[in-house]
Amino acid sequence: MRLHLITVGEPRLAYARAGWDEYERRLRRYHKLAVTRVSGKTTAQESEAVARAAGRAPLILLDPRGRQFTSEGLSAYLGAQAVGGTGELAFAIGGPEGHTDALRASAHALWSLGLLTLPHDLAMVVMAEALYRAATISAGEPYHRG
Repeated sequence: MRLHLITVGEPRLAYARAGWDEYERRLRRYHKLAVTRVSGKTTAQESEAVARAAGRAPLILLDPRGRQFTSEGLSAYLGAQAVGGTGELAFAIGGPEGHTDALRASAHALWSLGLLTLPHDLAMVVMAEALYRAATISAGEPYHRG
């Protein structure tokens, strides 16, 4: 399955750039991967850019109102999407103000990384790592146990 990771901006802090680069590299072993960085001066412009970048792919927004997954649950969700014929999923992290109500309403799903509020840079790394961990679970590899 192709995964399209869409972010408003890119990691600014060194630890986040390093973490993003590491998990992006690892994730490419399991999925065709596209990464798109978008920007906008307002939340509405950012959300419009996210929607354009996702195109026709089902869009999963990272949002505190969303569903929380265990690592195994995320792996099962991705597997079910693939078995169901979904060839591509787009995952998007918004800017500081999140996503517009309109974009949330049009999204295929909302995914919450948890109850904590995470800095934007850290959320990007956590998303990439979670997707990588889900991929290793699907592949039956031991990473997820470590």
